[in-house]
Amino acid sequence: MTGKDNTGTARRVTAMSAGDSTVRPPFTEIRRFGELDSTNRYLLDEARAGAAAGLVVVADHQTAGRGRLGRRWEAPAGTNLLVSVLLRPALAVGDLHLVTVAVALAARTACAEATGVEPSLKWPNDLMVGERKLAGILAETIAGGPGAGVPAVVVGMGLNVGWPGPDEVPAEAAVPAEAAVPAEAAVPAELRAGATSLWRESGRRVEPTVVLGLLLDHLGPRIDDLDDPDNPDGRDALVAEYGRACSTVGRAVTVSMATETVTGTVTGITAAGHLLVDVGGRTRTITAGDVVHLRG
Repeated sequence: MTGKDNTGTARRVTAMSAGDSTVRPPFTEIRRFGELDSTNRYLLDEARAGAAAGLVVVADHQTAGRGRLGRRWEAPAGTNLLVSVLLRPALAVGDLHLVTVAVALAARTACAEATGVEPSLKWPNDLMVGERKLAGILAETIAGGPGAGVPAVVVGMGLNVGWPGPDEVPAEAAVPAEAAVPAEAAVPAELRAGATSLWRESGRRVEPTVVLGLLLDHLGPRIDDLDDPDNPDGRDALVAEYGRACSTVGRAVTVSMATETVTGTVTGITAAGHLLVDVGGRTRTITAGDVVHLRG
């Protein structure tokens, strides 16, 4: 393994407990850490060293986990699913964002199967239950490593499985008994208002490893569709599924981009997965940006 600043000792396994499901193509190996600075950072280092597609990394706790725009994502150890996958899809550079679409849809299905909670998708990378955030996804791309000409895409996700807990459950009860109760277990009121978990929404406690197994089960076929150049219908179906699940469609939004901010109403998702926004009667196509759903 590479990466001098890794913390924790990886336990390499060939199976994770989602029932008795085993690691299946396109995934090749799962490495699990008790603690790691960032699962994305770890896999980016592995990708630069030439690691093949299909490597999955999971951590019970991250000390420097982050989301889009550098936002932090923290939770008590062992309560949530913190995972990154390394992929080398046969996609044009302009289509690599579709990997995030595949992960979001697979996570949505995994949540529904594990707990009955079917989140909506907020463009471009969040899973929501109502106005509360359930998960965030961050994709990072690098050029192909030694002996691997295909660009690498590392997609990381933090999905709230057991934290924050239900309103009536004390914060410390949401932390595994074997873990110390950290100060952040006392969820700030503003975070509790804006974040949620599968436990909070369903009343059912499930292990993050169960959700992981289901995630990989549903992600594999979607990645296969993206990787098949002779099956454009697979990509079209993926984007169409995303459009149906996307709660941003029809909403009044503010979109912050690198050079400007616009406000308008979202009218749809393009065949490429981009956002269509009506801004003062003119349709804008948004390929990247930070979206705020406006109330009212």
